[in-house]
Amino acid sequence: MKFFIDTANLDDIAEAQALGVLDGVTTNPSLMAKEGITGEENIKNHYIKICDIVEGDVSAEVISTNFEGMVKEGEALAALHPQIVVKLPLIADGIKACKYFSDKGIRTNVTLVFSAGQALLAAKAGATYVSPFLGRLDDISTDGLNLIAEIRQIYDNYGFDTQILAASIRHTMHVIDCAKIGSDVMTGPLSSITGLLKHPLTDIGLAKFLEDYKKGNS
Repeated sequence: MKFFIDTANLDDIAEAQALGVLDGVTTNPSLMAKEGITGEENIKNHYIKICDIVEGDVSAEVISTNFEGMVKEGEALAALHPQIVVKLPLIADGIKACKYFSDKGIRTNVTLVFSAGQALLAAKAGATYVSPFLGRLDDISTDGLNLIAEIRQIYDNYGFDTQILAASIRHTMHVIDCAKIGSDVMTGPLSSITGLLKHPLTDIGLAKFLEDYKKGNS
C-alpha cells in the first residue's frame, strides 16, 4: 500500500519523506489556507515546492465547478510539474473533466467520493485515483471501511486500473484496516504514519537491551 500525506505543510512533508516511506502528497484548498497559502500564483508555487521535496504523485485540486473551468485549471496545474495529478470533485462536470483528462493522458484524482456508485463512475471515466472519504463517513455513524471494501470488490470484478486512495484517514487503525481490505493508497496526517512506529513493548524491549548493554560494559 502506498503512503501519501494529506497536508500542505512543507516540514511535515519533509519529515515523512525523510522516513523513507512516503509515496506522494494530497492537498486541497482548506489545507493550503491552513498554511496561509492564498492567491493563485502562491498556490502554484507551493505545489512546485512540494514536488521538489517528494518523488511521488502530488494531487493538486481545481476549484472550478464547471467543465470548462476544470479543464482550464487542470491543464495549468498539470503543466506545473510532471508529478502533478489533477484533483477533481465527484460531480457530473468532474466526471466529464476526468474523461477529458484521461483521454489526454493527464492523471486525475477524483475526490469527495462517498458511495460505491460514485467510485464506479470515476473508474469508468478513467480516473487514476479515486478518493473515498473514510473518516467523514465514520463521523456520521456510517461504516467508511465498508465503502472501501465495496469499491475493492467492484474494481476487482472488472479489472479497473483506478487506484483506491483511502482519504480522510484519522488514525493508525484506519491505516491498518485499509491495508487489510486492500486499499491501494492511504492519505492522512503525519501522525497516522508515525503512529505506526509506536508500541510499548518496543520501548520496553529497547530500554532493556540498552540497560543490559551498559551493565556488561561498565
